[in-house]
Amino acid sequence: MVNITKDNFNLAQICESGQCFRMFKESENLYSVIAGNRYLEVEQQGNKCTFYCDETEYEEFWKNYFDLDRDYAGYIKNIDPKDEYLLDAAAFGSGIRILNQDLWEMIVTFLISQQNNITRIRRCINNICERYGEKLTTSSGKAFYTFPEAGALAGLKEDALMECNLGYRSKYVVRAAGSVVSGEVDLETLRGLPYQQAREILLKLYGVGGKVADCICLFALHHLEAFPIDTHINQAMTGHYASGFPSDRYKGYEGVMQQYIFYYELFR
Repeated sequence: MVNITKDNFNLAQICESGQCFRMFKESENLYSVIAGNRYLEVEQQGNKCTFYCDETEYEEFWKNYFDLDRDYAGYIKNIDPKDEYLLDAAAFGSGIRILNQDLWEMIVTFLISQQNNITRIRRCINNICERYGEKLTTSSGKAFYTFPEAGALAGLKEDALMECNLGYRSKYVVRAAGSVVSGEVDLETLRGLPYQQAREILLKLYGVGGKVADCICLFALHHLEAFPIDTHINQAMTGHYASGFPSDRYKGYEGVMQQYIFYYELFR
C-alpha cells in the first residue's frame, strides 16, 4: 500500500464530478476504480489517502491517473477575487482533479452521456463491460471487467447495444468503433494532437457534437483548455457570465474551472 497526504484531492467529489463512471463508493471512505486492466481501492480520511497497490503501480500509473503532481491550489488562487460565484464554486469542489482516462473509453462514455444522467450512464457502461469486456480477477479474488476494445464492438449490429440500455446511442457507439477499427480515426494520432486539431477529428465521429468532443478532449486527452458546455454550464453562463466566461484569465486550464462550475451547479 501507498500512503500520501494531498490537498485539493477529494475522492467523493471526483467520483460524482461527471467525468468518470467506473469509480464507485464501496463504503464511507473507501472507493474503487477500474481503469484499463487495473483495479484499485483507495481510502481517504481528510487529506490523507491510502492506495491499496504497490509503490511501482502507484508511481507508474495511479499518480498520473489522478493528476496528483498538478498544482490545483494555484488554479484556485488565480481566480478573480471579484468573481464571487467562481470562488464559491471552486471552494465547493476544491478536491476535484481532471483524471487521465483512456481515450477510447471516453469516446464511448460521452457518446452515451448525451441526454442522460450519471446513474444511468454508469449502468450502461457496466452493462457494456460485463457483456463485451474481459473478466479479470484481483489478487484478493474480486472479479471485475475491462472496458471492451473497439474491435469487440465494431462488428455488432447498430442496435445491438440497446440490450445494454443505450437506446438510440447504440448506433453512435457501434459506428465509432467501426471508425476506429478501420483507421478512419486513429487514436494514437489523436493523442499527439493539440486541442483544436483533436477536437476537429473527434467531430467527424458519428454522434459527436461540440460538447462531447470537448469532454473527450478534457477527460481523455487532458487538454485542460477544453470547456464543455452542457445544460448546467449554460445555466451558469446565463446567470453569471452574460458576456461570456472570462477564458483569457484562465487560459490553459479553463476546463478546471468548468469542472468546479459543473459540480457546483449539480450539487450545491
